[in-house]
Amino acid sequence: METRSTNKALINRKKLKAMIPLAERTIFNMEQRGQFPRRIVLTCRNVAWDLAEVEEWIEARRASGVQAFRPGTKG
Repeated sequence: METRSTNKALINRKKLKAMIPLAERTIFNMEQRGQFPRRIVLTCRNVAWDLAEVEEWIEARRASGVQAFRPGTKG
């Protein structure tokens, strides 16, 4: 029988901001659109993110090779 590890590392908002230099609102909007890992509600005033999911998201962005363009310019 295969057992799944339940020992997941969680990161708080401060650690997430150190890893992902985006505004909180941008991260929230991306979560709502399914473009960023969803936060885990720990208490009514505390949330966290799964570190492995955030790291996978970073690697996927790095591997995609997508180039960002300034709004109003043609890419």
